[in-house]
Amino acid sequence: MPTINAARLLEDLDQLRRFGEQASGVVRPAFSEADIQARHWLREQFKQAGLRSVIDGVGNVLGYSRNPGKAILIGSHADSQPTGGWLDGAMGVIYALEVARTLSESPAHRHLAVDIVALQDEESRFLGCLGSRSLCGTLDHQAEQDAVDKDGIRLIDAIKLAGLSDTPREQLDPKRYLGFLEAHIEQGPTLEAQAKRLGIVTDIVGVRGLKAIFRGQQNHAGTTMMSMRRDASTALYEFAYRINQRFAAEAAARSVWTMGRVKLIPNATSIIPGYAELDLQFRDAEESQLELFTSLAQQVREVMIKASSVDIELVEARSPIKPSRMSASLYQYLEQAAQAHAPDSWMHLPSGAFHDAGIMASLMPSAMLFIPSINGISHDFAEDSHKDDLVLGCQVMASAVAAMLVEHS
Repeated sequence: MPTINAARLLEDLDQLRRFGEQASGVVRPAFSEADIQARHWLREQFKQAGLRSVIDGVGNVLGYSRNPGKAILIGSHADSQPTGGWLDGAMGVIYALEVARTLSESPAHRHLAVDIVALQDEESRFLGCLGSRSLCGTLDHQAEQDAVDKDGIRLIDAIKLAGLSDTPREQLDPKRYLGFLEAHIEQGPTLEAQAKRLGIVTDIVGVRGLKAIFRGQQNHAGTTMMSMRRDASTALYEFAYRINQRFAAEAAARSVWTMGRVKLIPNATSIIPGYAELDLQFRDAEESQLELFTSLAQQVREVMIKASSVDIELVEARSPIKPSRMSASLYQYLEQAAQAHAPDSWMHLPSGAFHDAGIMASLMPSAMLFIPSINGISHDFAEDSHKDDLVLGCQVMASAVAAMLVEHS
C-alpha cells in the first residue's frame, strides 16, 4: 500500500489554516476574501500535483487526473463557519490532495485516476452545499437567484465580485466514477467516548428548517396592561417551550432539534415587541421522523393561534435535505484499511451533521471517514484533533483508495 507523507500533510493543513486564521480557528465563509484566496492557493497545489485544475463558476476547485480508466472523486469543503474550526471541511480537502500526490508518487499506483475537489458553501452562508449541488446538477436556479446571506448580500453578487459570473460550471459524469469519498472530523463526542480512532459513516441525517414568524403590536412597556398586549416575544417563548415538550415526547434515539436564532423588533428593553422570528432546525436519519416533527410544529402553531392574539406563521426556512445512506460497497474499502492500520480501533456510526457526501450520494455511491474531535467540539475556534489521528485518517483513506482503484482497474 502507498505511504502518505505525514509531514507534508500537516504542513498543508497548517497552510490552508492561514487563510482567514483567527485565534486558533478560521474565519473563511464562502466567497469571503480569505475563501477566494484559499481557493486560488488550492488550485495551484492541485496543478503542482499533476492534475488539470479549475475553479468553476460557483467556486468549486477541481483537480482532474490525466489518467484513463475509472476514477474516484475525493474531497470536502474549504469554506468555514463565520467563526469556525480549522479542520471542518479543510481536513478532507487536504486529505484528497495528499492521497492524489501519494498515489502519483507510487510506481505501483501512479496509473490510477484520482480526482479531487474543494467544494463551495457547504456551511450555508448563502445556500447550503452550493458546490456539490451544482456539480450534481441539482442546484435550483430560483433558489440561487434568491439566496442572500445574513447581511443581505446576494449570492449572485458574491459570485460576480469573485470574478466567476462568466466562468463555466462543472458537472460531474457519474459514469467516470466508482464513487465519492469524503473525510471529516466527527464534530461530536462518539469516537472519543468509545475510545475509537476512526469512524465509518453508515448514514447522514436529513435536515429541515422552519421559521416561525410572530406578528403582534409594538407598544409601551409601562403603560400597556398585560391583558391588552399583543406581545410577539411572549408568543415566541411559548412556541419554543411547546416545541421542546412535543418533540421530546416523540423523538427517536438520535433526533435533534435546535432553535438557534431569534429576532425581536425593535429589541428594546422598554418596548413590547411587535414582531419576532424564531428559526427551528431538526435532524434525523429517517424521513418519517422529519415528517413527524414538521407535523408537530404545525400542530403547535394551530393550538397557539386559537388562544393567542398574536398572528403566527410557519414557513420553510431552507430546502429540505433528505437522509442519505452511505454505500456499503464503497465503505468496505474503508473498513478494510481501518482494520489494517488501526485494528479494532474503528466503528460504524451515523453522521449527525450534514455533509456534501449526502448530496453526492444522489449521483454516485458515496462514503465517509471520520476521525475524532477533541472533546467533541466543532463550529468553534476550540475545534481540534490529535496529529496522530490526522495522519492515521489520511493513511487509511490512501490505502482504501488504492485498493479500490486497483481492484477495478
